[in-house]
Amino acid sequence: MPSEHPSAGENSRDRIIAAALTLLNEQGREAVSTRAVATAAGVQAPAIYRLFGDKQGLLDAVAAHGFAAHLPAKSAMEPTEDPVDHLRAGWDLNVSFALGNPALYSLIYGEPRPGVHVEAAEIAAGILADAIRRIAAAGRLRVEEALAVQLVHAGGRGVALELLSRPDEERHPSLSAAAREAVIAAITHDAALPPGDPGPVTAAVALRAVLSRATALTDGERALLREWLDRITRTENDRSTS
Repeated sequence: MPSEHPSAGENSRDRIIAAALTLLNEQGREAVSTRAVATAAGVQAPAIYRLFGDKQGLLDAVAAHGFAAHLPAKSAMEPTEDPVDHLRAGWDLNVSFALGNPALYSLIYGEPRPGVHVEAAEIAAGILADAIRRIAAAGRLRVEEALAVQLVHAGGRGVALELLSRPDEERHPSLSAAAREAVIAAITHDAALPPGDPGPVTAAVALRAVLSRATALTDGERALLREWLDRITRTENDRSTS
């Protein structure tokens, strides 16, 4: 039971979400029953079903609300001169959020449901995509942007969940940094486009990242060129891994 209730000025939806989030943080997901949440929020259980549809709807709302509190910190990160260092900082912020909010992070990322979208998580994914695009525009991305985004997301989420699955004394202090650098090494070059031949993938990825600035092309021409650049990137990457 939460130690204190939200202020009386909040509406029922806000009170219910706040009560469920408190139960989740203090007692874990199993404690978030409709009866317990209704009691903590000072409402009748039918109000939860009317507002959220079912318990999963309530959990989705809690996840969105809790993760939204994390977004200002991600959005406020000033781009650094080195876009790869900026990516490192974003990775570290994600792991820090997970360790500070284990139940909430597990609720958001522990049970993937294809086709179900949490708005706050989608905004965070957009921030990651922007960070990857900056690396591509600097000529330092060695794989296509979509693959880089998924690799970073999978690596960061996997590390966070692995750490959360272990007691504090069993968490290796270098796990996150080692995994972070392994992923970065897999998707980036050490420096921007070097003198000489940068290779077709790096050149294609860099051009694609800044294609929207090519005002001499029509929208249709840009779309066609983007398709060709993606084909170059995927074909060459497939060859290098086969």
